[in-house]
Formats: sequence, structure tokens, C-alpha cells
Amino acid sequence: MAEQDTPLQKVITKCWEDEAFKERLLANPAPTLAAEGVQVPAGIAINVAVDSQDVRTLVIPLRPTTELGDEELDSIAGGAWCGIPGDGGRSV
Repeated sequence: MAEQDTPLQKVITKCWEDEAFKERLLANPAPTLAAEGVQVPAGIAINVAVDSQDVRTLVIPLRPTTELGDEELDSIAGGAWCGIPGDGGRSV
């Protein structure tokens, strides 16, 4: 394994090299991942799929949220000074 491997890359490599580890991951994903340094947030279920010669897995990620929260709105809210001193000033 290369030093720059992420924890998930290390888990995949370990699955390729250790069948017993792969079986533990398939049976109990969250605790097995946690033991390898991959934290799974509480309340999140993990599905593990194994590709074969004839079957590949396509994962469709969650759609990104397009709504901005209060914090994001606050960070972009405000105005910019647009005008020449003495013209009454306009803010846009």
C-alpha cells in the first residue's frame, strides 16, 4: 500500500488480500470499518457490494443540496459600495 492511500483504499486492498477480513466487512460493515480507522456517523447504514467478472456496481450518490442555509446566506449577504463619494451612495 502506498503512503497516500486513504483509509477506504486501504480497506479495499485488505479485502483483496484477506478473505476473512472481506467476509467480516460484508457481515458487519460499520464496526469493521471503524476498526480500520474509517468512522461511520451514527444512524448511517453501510451497504457493501462485491463486483464480479460479470457484474459491476454503479453507485448513484445523493443529489447535492441546492438550498443555502442561514450560515451560507449570511456569508454571501451584504452589499457592495457602488458610486462616487458625495453622490448619495448606492449599495447593490
